[in-house]
Amino acid sequence: MTTPSGHGQDASAAAGTGAPAGPASLAELERRAAARRQRPAYGHDALIACDRLVRVFTADGVEVQALQGLDLLVAEGELMALVGASGSGKSTLMNILAGLDVPTAGAANVAGRDLLTMDAGARLGYRREVVGFVWQQTARNLLPYLTTLQNVTLPMQLSGGRRRAARTKAAERLLSMLSLDHCRDRRPHQLSGGEQQRTAIAVALANSPSVLLADEPTGELDSHTAEQVFTAFRTANEELGTTIVIVTHDQAVASEVRRTVAIRDGRTSSEVLRRTERDAATGRESLVAREYAMLDRTGRLQLPAEYTGSLGMEHRVLLELESDHIGVWPDRPADEGRAEEGSGDGPEDGAGQAPEPGDARTGMPGTADGADA
Repeated sequence: MTTPSGHGQDASAAAGTGAPAGPASLAELERRAAARRQRPAYGHDALIACDRLVRVFTADGVEVQALQGLDLLVAEGELMALVGASGSGKSTLMNILAGLDVPTAGAANVAGRDLLTMDAGARLGYRREVVGFVWQQTARNLLPYLTTLQNVTLPMQLSGGRRRAARTKAAERLLSMLSLDHCRDRRPHQLSGGEQQRTAIAVALANSPSVLLADEPTGELDSHTAEQVFTAFRTANEELGTTIVIVTHDQAVASEVRRTVAIRDGRTSSEVLRRTERDAATGRESLVAREYAMLDRTGRLQLPAEYTGSLGMEHRVLLELESDHIGVWPDRPADEGRAEEGSGDGPEDGAGQAPEPGDARTGMPGTADGADA
């Protein structure tokens, strides 16, 4: 790679020597192609795998791209949150994962089911057996003329295969797990908002789905009730092993999960991972949250707007490959670059020296410091 002062990016810097590599031989190209074919498929070990997912809506001749090549992997048994501004594409993604919408292009697989190729019958079976869904509006989750127990047993009855006694026993077990025993014979209008949403979770879990999706499940609840509902999600995740994906604007809910993925402009943009770390000196455990930028399969990276704005980055940037990170600098006019020569502001200044904390060259793994990728 050439230095940023050369205003270019030479991908042929061989093994850090700077010597341009010659054209690859036919045998070498065949070896590379064979190596690519032997690699595991993208998301082969994930329960949910979205690969370059695209969804385009057309209205009055105008196309709107809700998803623009989104990549997302969710492991089996994970409890995670999706966040993003209105119009970012998170609800579109949830509808696709729920089998309620079909993507325009790309790939989406959930528990071995290809969401692009399913016909109407397979999609109905998918919604009954593989995925459960909890809406923000309780009226969409429960039938008002059925009791809590009847609402939970209804999905089992529709899917068939279980006798009435077995359905009742399974429903009672779910209600007990979610602390809803006392609501067994009540109808929705006799339940509090939190009880209604916990009953909706029980309904979504009735057929033991692999995945439970929830769209703003605490949006109409106060903070105390929202905590009770999230506790129900956590219980289902821990006791049943159900993979749970929650779309939320509630930071209290987002901070309760180990992984929060942010969607911006139809793509995954950043990810917050929370880990428990132990202090070597005191032995105390603490929860540490670190934010990462998301690198998609085509190499695209969304830098935070506050980073690019503070450094005046727009249109294009300069890159430099270091031994442990990639440096990113704003493109400046040539005369401005000459004026700064020797000032210590150029990307090559201090080459070979350890960068100080906060230096734009740090790029430490797992941190959000600096403008490095």
